[in-house]
Amino acid sequence: MRFARFRHGRRQGYALVEGELLRPIAGSPFGRWRSGEETVPLSQVRLLAPARPSKILAVALNYGSHLGQFDQSAAPANPELFLKPPSALIGSEEAIVLPSTAGRVDCEGELVAVIGRWAKDVKPDEALAYVLGYTCGNDVSARDWQRNDLQWWRAKGCDTFAPLGPWIATDLDPTNLELQTRVNGEVVQRTNTSLLIHDVARLVSFASQAMTLEPGDLLFTGTPGMTPPLKGGDVVEVEIGGIGVLRNHVETAV
Repeated sequence: MRFARFRHGRRQGYALVEGELLRPIAGSPFGRWRSGEETVPLSQVRLLAPARPSKILAVALNYGSHLGQFDQSAAPANPELFLKPPSALIGSEEAIVLPSTAGRVDCEGELVAVIGRWAKDVKPDEALAYVLGYTCGNDVSARDWQRNDLQWWRAKGCDTFAPLGPWIATDLDPTNLELQTRVNGEVVQRTNTSLLIHDVARLVSFASQAMTLEPGDLLFTGTPGMTPPLKGGDVVEVEIGGIGVLRNHVETAV
């Protein structure tokens, strides 16, 4: 199934994605829900970020191809997690806004796991049972701030720095999904999630040892290869097989 969060006129909620139609549901995919008879053309709605998390966790250095000059032996023994604020979330087709003083800002296409139920101290072999589904994410990163600040709070957490969508896809195998990132139609990142250093089950389990994961929480699983810089006027697409395409245009703040 695919669950979208949408706005249509004054109405806002979740719906099942059925081809080019949305079928609104009563309730939410994070609890009890039921579908109705009504459908709405996808072209007539605004898609919102498909989750409203209490927290967003993201992983650094989780593909060998992203270790740069280092070899695979330099990979972190444990997942290197950091936090992004929920205020950074935007949905598909919304604008990434580059702060005027940020310097270089890169895009980072990633698979994102969406937590479906409360998870604390879960074992790796049980962890995927706590995941509702998966979506596309873009861990937008201001590189100058990331290098020069002691903390990553603004480099990773500015408004609009966490595009998410277009919807949540369930019943996927997160260990074998094709991912690619495009800027203005050119492929700039390509990988398969089989190449993750720490897979989704490991990440969920590891994070749950330190903090309780709540329904709707997000786990950005890391980005591959080199990450390209963005400029005003660019269009960024993150596509993952079995999910769809997250698309955002880029603006520069004035």
